[in-house]
Amino acid sequence: MISKISPNVSQLYFDTFGSTVYVLKLKNQNILIDTSSKENKLELLEDLKQLNLKQEEINFVILTHSHWDHNGNLNLFKNANIITNENLNQLPETIKSIKTPGHTKDSLCFLYKDILFSVDTIFHEEGRGRTDLPGGSENQIQESIKKLKTLKYNILCPGHI
Repeated sequence: MISKISPNVSQLYFDTFGSTVYVLKLKNQNILIDTSSKENKLELLEDLKQLNLKQEEINFVILTHSHWDHNGNLNLFKNANIITNENLNQLPETIKSIKTPGHTKDSLCFLYKDILFSVDTIFHEEGRGRTDLPGGSENQIQESIKKLKTLKYNILCPGHI
């Protein structure tokens, strides 16, 4: 299903467990934040079709961390530049990256205008990501949450709804 966040930002969420996927249509760039789980492949492709996007028209895929429910469809976007914690310098200038370890060691959040893509660090209604999986850290996620609370944003876009 597709929900409009702003005129050029859409949220895709699925019937089967997996992360939400965000689509940013910038001037000449189409960006995905995460790709959800493999189980959501057909629904993801259908949602992109409804947004008048083809797989090969995705310029960037930003992976917020290395969990399977966020990167399961990465192989669909062969033409895209893949952005991870290790190569953030390739990000479009309008998107600010924020390293937020805690849920995983490589967790990232992003700020675009007044939209915070908080992924699995913080959720709506004071929820937050798990720290009991490999690479998780309770102390680090608390520090990352403090960091995110200093940012100015109006819209929160978590990794799961």
